[in-house]
Amino acid sequence: MVLSKSPARQIIAIDMDEVIADSLGEHLHRYNRDFSTAAQPPFTKEDLRGRRLWQIAPAEHHPLLDRYFRDEDFFRVLQVMPDAQRVIQRLQTRYEVFIASAAMEVPTSFAAKFAWLEEHFPFIPTSHIVFCGDKSILRADYLIDDNPRQLSSFHGEGIIYTSPANIHISGYRRVDDWRAVEAMFLDGSA
Repeated sequence: MVLSKSPARQIIAIDMDEVIADSLGEHLHRYNRDFSTAAQPPFTKEDLRGRRLWQIAPAEHHPLLDRYFRDEDFFRVLQVMPDAQRVIQRLQTRYEVFIASAAMEVPTSFAAKFAWLEEHFPFIPTSHIVFCGDKSILRADYLIDDNPRQLSSFHGEGIIYTSPANIHISGYRRVDDWRAVEAMFLDGSA
């Protein structure tokens, strides 16, 4: 379904990784597959509260952590965040919705991210998919993102989507899941 541009509709830009796609879950899966042992039990998302995987993994594992992102299939096999598809379809009835990914951070991810979006979010028009670096260039009313660095430079209202690494970040309205996004934008007043 292609939505026509309407000046009366507010624009919501939505990040991909850790917002609609569970990249952390896949990162943990690959890391634990390669490194968990009886002496080193698997890491969980709970282990990462307030930290990134890079901060708890031994430094000698960092090159492999980076390589996971560059694997051709990494971004293609991510799980969809619960309720994201249903809520985004509902958002499209009242808002102009764009998917905005800082894909320049991993340029090899373009094709996989695009294929993933086509499979899981076929109702998002290709004209509403933005691969960029710095999201301050986006002209939207809202940006839903897990990365406070992207939110701090955004000119509209940044809404932080909870992930383990950002649990202690304040200064933004916060949503913990897609039901909270639904309540904020569709059941309440944004």
